[in-house]
Amino acid sequence: MRYYLDTNLLVFILSGKKQNEISPKVFNILTDYANLLYTSSVAVKELILLYRIGKAKPLCFKSEEDILDEIKKSDIKIVFFNEHHFAKYAKLSIVEGHKDMNDHAIISQAISDKIALISSDHEFKNYTDQGLNFVFNKRY
Repeated sequence: MRYYLDTNLLVFILSGKKQNEISPKVFNILTDYANLLYTSSVAVKELILLYRIGKAKPLCFKSEEDILDEIKKSDIKIVFFNEHHFAKYAKLSIVEGHKDMNDHAIISQAISDKIALISSDHEFKNYTDQGLNFVFNKRY
């Protein structure tokens, strides 16, 4: 199967902190070599910003380029947000209280590409009625 990884999953994978941050169900998905792992360019942009402002503290890289290299080494393909994704983004009904534009873009991309999205963000479940195939990563 194909899976998009949200920004929080990228942090957990790249920091090596899988023990308490990734549920057994999601760990099985990530380690099954038959699965293809993707992330949105929006998530990568968000991760680089979090790294620059010091909010992605578990990441011990020397530069933003190191983050990109590690994503490649982890066999995660970056899919660039495009016009097709913008069309879904423009139609997405926003859930009350969920105002994160990066989340909306990542959700729209997963819906339009018909690829399941893995995240620890419980708000994402509210978009399943709009076509999101959501896999919740329950953190321990």
